[in-house]
Order: sequence, then structure tokens, then C-alpha cells
Amino acid sequence: MQPILLLTILLAGANAALDCSVVPGNLKQIDAGDGAVYGAATNGTIWRWSSGNWVTVPGEAIHVSVGPAGVWSINKAFQIYKLQDSNWANVAGSLKQVDAGGNKFVSGANSWGGIYCLSQPAVLARPPPPAWVNIAGSLKYYSCGSLGCWGANALNAIYYRSGTSAAACAGSGWTYVAGSLVMVEASTDGRVYGVDSEGVAYQRDGITAINPMGTKWTALDFCSKIQHVSFDSGFLWLINQNGNIYKCQDSINDNSVL
Repeated sequence: MQPILLLTILLAGANAALDCSVVPGNLKQIDAGDGAVYGAATNGTIWRWSSGNWVTVPGEAIHVSVGPAGVWSINKAFQIYKLQDSNWANVAGSLKQVDAGGNKFVSGANSWGGIYCLSQPAVLARPPPPAWVNIAGSLKYYSCGSLGCWGANALNAIYYRSGTSAAACAGSGWTYVAGSLVMVEASTDGRVYGVDSEGVAYQRDGITAINPMGTKWTALDFCSKIQHVSFDSGFLWLINQNGNIYKCQDSINDNSVL
């Protein structure tokens, strides 16, 4: 195992800093949620973070997600799978990106920009039935947390979806949020992070239960271009454009979502 490199990353314009370590390994995509971390490598292998090491998970995926709705993956044919009893169960439908961070509901986007979700009753069924709900609009990335869902479209415009719940995963309406991101991730506790087309990572400030959309984007001043980001249990996980993995913790305050 290679040595762990400790870094301090300043948050531009914010009274905070991130203590970061470079984690051994190489991934294309990463997702943290419900106390677990999973990732997908360029060659399609799936990995789970366990006791300070990456452990391979049988199967292949271009995208994997973990959260209150369990562990889900998408393969290169855009087929959908849910991890059940240590085996991947195929779920009818087609997505290119999936997110398990909602309140036991799943969401995602397909290759044509279609937006879909699977409500809690369907998620808990074994196996989940083909009960995907189509959500009006078009996105290339869609992610849900405890305080609503966030998405980025083909033009990198950002939108917030209000009114989502376990029983009504489709929600009730879109609100445009100023900024430009290629991907945006909503965490289980409601925090939101994203990455823009230049490889700059951002966190959304001012998120509370009363104001779930927050107030502004703050850039994370890395010396490396980022391609993917995820947050859970006090840790921010990032992957740069070379596939290197960073694990970061706020060293001054935890910017808790109220």
C-alpha cells in the first residue's frame, strides 16, 4: 500500500479548511452514503471501502451508488442492478446514472436525458418491480438526499426538485439554481456538492431544513482537477481526472445542515 499523503485544502471565500488524504487506488466514479463507500473503476470493476482498504465486489459497473435505498449499479449496457443477499438482482429499466441517496427511494437519468425514480415500496420489494416514475424535464445527472433532489442538464444548468418523499419520489416542481455544474451530488444529510466543466469542485452553502436550496456555491481550492465528488458521515470523497482518490474532513467546522 502506498503512503497516505496529507493535504490541507482551503475553501475559497469560506472560514473553513479541509484536511485531505490521498487514498490508494484508482476510480472513475465514487459514491458515499448510509455509512458506506463504493466506487467504479475505468475497467468496470466495483470496489467497496472497508477498514481502510478497497475490497473488490463481484460484478461490473460504469456507475454505482449506495444510500438508504441500498446498493445499486449500472453496467455498460445501461442495465440496472440492486445488491440483494450479496448478489446483483436485475431491475427492469435502463439508466446511465443511478442514485440511492433518497429516503429509501432511487433516482437517476438515462442516456437520452430522461429522469426517473422508484418509490420506497418498489425499492423494498424483492426484486423491485418495474415501477419507474418518469419525471418531467431532461437531465444528465440526478441525485437525491434528505432535503430534496438536485440535477444538472446537458447545458450544465442546475435545478432543484422540491416535494420529493419516499411515497412520492417524483416531487412537485423544478427551481433553477444559479451556477454551472456537470454533476451534482446530494448527501443523505442534505449537503450538496458538485463539479463544473473545468474540474473545480463546489459545496453548496447555507442549506437548512427551512432553506433546502441553500444560498451560494463555494469553490474547493484543490490543486487538481476533479471529476467526481460525494459526501457522507463527515467525509468528502473526490476523484481527480487521473482517477486519484481523496478523502477529506472539515478541520474547522462541519458546516452542519440544520
